Amino acid sequence: MNGPVLVFGGCYSNLEATVALQREAMRLGIGPDNIICTGDVVAYGADPVATVDAVRDWGVHVIMGNCEESLGWSRDDCGCGFEEGTACEQLSVDWYTYANRALGEEPRTWMRSLPRRLDIAVGGRRLAVVHGAVDSINRFVFASTPWADKERQIAESGGDGVLGGHSGIPFTQAAGGRLWHNSGALGMPANDGTSRVWYSLFIPDGHGIEVRLMSLRYDAGSAARKMRERGLPAGYADALETGLWPSCDVLPAAELAGRGRALAPEDLFWGADWTAKSKVAGSAGKW
Repeated sequence: MNGPVLVFGGCYSNLEATVALQREAMRLGIGPDNIICTGDVVAYGADPVATVDAVRDWGVHVIMGNCEESLGWSRDDCGCGFEEGTACEQLSVDWYTYANRALGEEPRTWMRSLPRRLDIAVGGRRLAVVHGAVDSINRFVFASTPWADKERQIAESGGDGVLGGHSGIPFTQAAGGRLWHNSGALGMPANDGTSRVWYSLFIPDGHGIEVRLMSLRYDAGSAARKMRERGLPAGYADALETGLWPSCDVLPAAELAGRGRALAPEDLFWGADWTAKSKVAGSAGKW
């Protein structure tokens, strides 16, 4: 891929956030060939069919998330990896049932056709795009996940880094010339006490790649109102506005300690000499 690449994940049936990102991509001048979705187009929100249509019409690259895997084959649950009996697992029943009833065969056929992995080259680096982890579509990988685990996954990918999704909280880490990046989720806030959602930019400049975590504001109130009108779980509708997840069963201690703490956009420069250093967010031109 030549030029800036935009990465996002987890539309989660949130049509308002999806449309807002489409407008942002147009403002930035980034076309669909340089845009990647890390899966879970459908999940918690009110507009599963319209969100699938919007993403497909957009023409961006999409990989299969666990929700596409489950909905594509009409399975009994979302396959998110929630432990049985937890609040996350119990809350998933209602939104998954709603989405499963809404989708016809044509979008399910599209979901089944999606690749489980996409390999891309950006700025001379090879990156594996997966949903959860290289070896599991629904594995949760967080910033606090030991680097040794991430390094093993990167080695297994055969590339220089991994772009993942699934966990819903954005982060970028680099060490030893390798990189793990999660752009966060587009359809649900990052449990940071704000209604903002997240995407990222990979900007090659000849000397390396600037990796930017970017926040996005959109009409969260409208998205939440539709969820309530359609009888979807109130906790997730509230989360769109409060920025706080209704359950944190999946979170490790470090991420749980950050609940309600507003995240800031971040820059990391991944140099051509394989070094990585933080930069001041928003420091490079129109990006």
